[in-house]
Amino acid sequence: MSNTDAAAPTTVAAAAPDSGRWWGLVVIALAQLMVVLDATIVTISLPFAQADLGISDSNRQWALTAYTLIFGGLLLLGGRLADYLGRRLMFLIGLAGFAAASALAGLAQNGAELFAGRGLQGAFAALLAPAALSLLTVTFTEPKERARAFGVFAGISAGGAALGLIVGGALTEYASWRWCLLVNTPVAILAAIGALSVIKKDVPVARTGGYDVAGAVTATLGLVSVVYGFTRAAEAGWSAVSTVTLFAAGVVLLGAFVGIERRARNPLLPLRIPGEINRGGSYLAALLLPIAMFAMFLFLSYYFQVTLGYTPLHAGVAFLPFPAGIMVSAAIASQLLPRVGPRPLMLTGTALGTIGLLYLAQLSLGDSYVSGVLPAQLLVALGMGQVFVAMQTTALHDVDARDAGVASALLNAAQQVGGSIGTALLTTVAVQVSDRYVAAHAGADQLIARASIHSYDVAFYWGAGFFALAFVVVAVMITGRPDDLERGPAEESPVEPELQPAAG
Repeated sequence: MSNTDAAAPTTVAAAAPDSGRWWGLVVIALAQLMVVLDATIVTISLPFAQADLGISDSNRQWALTAYTLIFGGLLLLGGRLADYLGRRLMFLIGLAGFAAASALAGLAQNGAELFAGRGLQGAFAALLAPAALSLLTVTFTEPKERARAFGVFAGISAGGAALGLIVGGALTEYASWRWCLLVNTPVAILAAIGALSVIKKDVPVARTGGYDVAGAVTATLGLVSVVYGFTRAAEAGWSAVSTVTLFAAGVVLLGAFVGIERRARNPLLPLRIPGEINRGGSYLAALLLPIAMFAMFLFLSYYFQVTLGYTPLHAGVAFLPFPAGIMVSAAIASQLLPRVGPRPLMLTGTALGTIGLLYLAQLSLGDSYVSGVLPAQLLVALGMGQVFVAMQTTALHDVDARDAGVASALLNAAQQVGGSIGTALLTTVAVQVSDRYVAAHAGADQLIARASIHSYDVAFYWGAGFFALAFVVVAVMITGRPDDLERGPAEESPVEPELQPAAG
């Protein structure tokens, strides 16, 4: 590379920043919040939707599974489409499709229409989520600004799930379960208008070959098989033929995918992305942490509404300290990241999460919210804010801009699969533990309540174990120093000049 060529990226990167990029962050954050909220906002409203539409107990889970299954399965493909067709274009298509799918689901007259709408929401979320994160990566190239932007994005990503329970509770209690879905339509339209106004058009990556169709098919089917396998495990058991078959198919398909990517001229997922140790550690942590998080969200939701008798809104408000703590912690972490690097933040965060869930595992019948739950929520929130800022930065750091979309998709896919594993694994564990407790303590006072809380405690211990495992992964694999953050993707990619946001 000549001296002229070497200077070009720096010149473009210096000219690109403008005041509109912060308004762009607002739009991107709004879209991300909508996607994250949608994963949990339906949870509280589901019993009301089931009764209204006459959905059977055996089929109600599809209101959740249809979204997560399609979302997780199509994320890698969505990320690559963002790279090849343009990040802003995929962002806008994702918003438009998400708005229409949300309206379809919200206006559903039967279960099939609801499930179809939720599936379409997942498909367009798979376009929207990686496009949003990759837009953030190429828009903010200065290390301190990038850390601040990732702090906002991480706070929304981590706290949005809890916020969804609050919003879902309020809408269900004071409006209708339908508004838990319909609310996405005006929000998506507003975000699309904002994107057209403040997010600059990017130039797609120039492809040297065709699309990796074989890779796209095997990756999508493999991820769908794995995610659906964990869903079936919660329903039919881990040893059921359907569960084992889905897991086996997923392993074979994902193994074939790796083989295809090794040979493909234009791979869907270049193996150099997860192959670098820091990025690989971040993706593995992104897989483990949602398992631990679901131990808290899922069982605290039951504890609030079943054991303590909270209304849907009251249960949602009881989660409020979590997103508040996330926002505070993420803001602090974004200031510390350029100074101390990602490793100390991720180690501290996973340690706090472990301690928080161990504290929560001491919950017993008769404990109050203030003494039994609140301290644990705050500990986990303070930890997760640090982890998410550092993890998202490390997972995308030093990635060539031409791969930003698929790298973002891989991070999202890891979190989505982790969440599905957490739901299935911990639900199965809790049910089995509760049954054994009832059998061993027959005749005890308030047996069902005590058995439920015991099962929650065991699930919290499992969650603490996954937090601790993430701590080990970070300690071994995250080696980046503060100075490494100075090397942004804009300064390293040979194709950066054409990938910087361009006017128009």
